[in-house]
Amino acid sequence: MGFKYVIEHMEDDEETSKAIPPWVELEYAHMRILAGPDAEVHFTHLSKASSTSLNTIFSSDENSEGKAKATCHSQGLVDMIKEREIPIEKVCLLDPKAEKVLAPEDGDGEFEWFLFGGILGDDPPRDRTGELRVLGFSGRHLGPVQMTTDTALGVTKLVVQDKIPLDKIPYVNQPTITFNAKESVEMPFRYIADGSEPRLPPGMRELLHEDLNKSFDF
Repeated sequence: MGFKYVIEHMEDDEETSKAIPPWVELEYAHMRILAGPDAEVHFTHLSKASSTSLNTIFSSDENSEGKAKATCHSQGLVDMIKEREIPIEKVCLLDPKAEKVLAPEDGDGEFEWFLFGGILGDDPPRDRTGELRVLGFSGRHLGPVQMTTDTALGVTKLVVQDKIPLDKIPYVNQPTITFNAKESVEMPFRYIADGSEPRLPPGMRELLHEDLNKSFDF
C-alpha cells in the first residue's frame, strides 16, 4: 500500500460557481500523477463549490491508470484525522521551518501520512504552514528553495517511496518558460527536472501562455 498525501487547501476560494482557479486545478491534478498508482491524495478544507469542481475533473479523467486515488473533503484536516482515528505521530508535516530534512528512512514505517499546506507557490512565500505547525505534527523540510505544492509532493514521493535522497533529485530552479522568440515567463520556484526542462503539470505551459497574452490585452 502506498503513502497518503493530504493537501490542506489554504487558498482563498473565489466566490464563484467554479471556485478553483484553472492553475490550481492543474496542480492538484498533477499531484495524482506524481504520487503514483499505489497512493492516495486527499484534498481537505475545500469549499462546496471547490469540492464539486475537483470531483468533476477527477471523475471525468478517462486516463486514471497510473494515478493516485483522489478524495475531496469539505472538512478540515483535524476533523478528518479524528474521524479516521489516524495517530498524530504517523503524520509528517512538510514544513520549510522544520529542523530535520526529509530522508528516505522517513518512509520506513515512521510516517504513513504526509501533509502539505496548499499554499501553491506564494511568491514571496507566506508562512501559511504555520497554521498547521501549531497542531503538533512532526515536521520535515525539503531544502531552502521554495517549491510549488505539486513539486513538493512529487519530491516527497521520490524520497520516501523511491528512496532517492533529497540532494540526489535533479532540479531546475527559477526556470524561464519560453513560448517563442518574444514571449517568455520566469517561474520563481524550484521544480523537478525532466532533462533540462521543469516538470510542469500537463496543460500549465498553455495556461501560462494564455495568461501572458491576456495581460497584453488592454
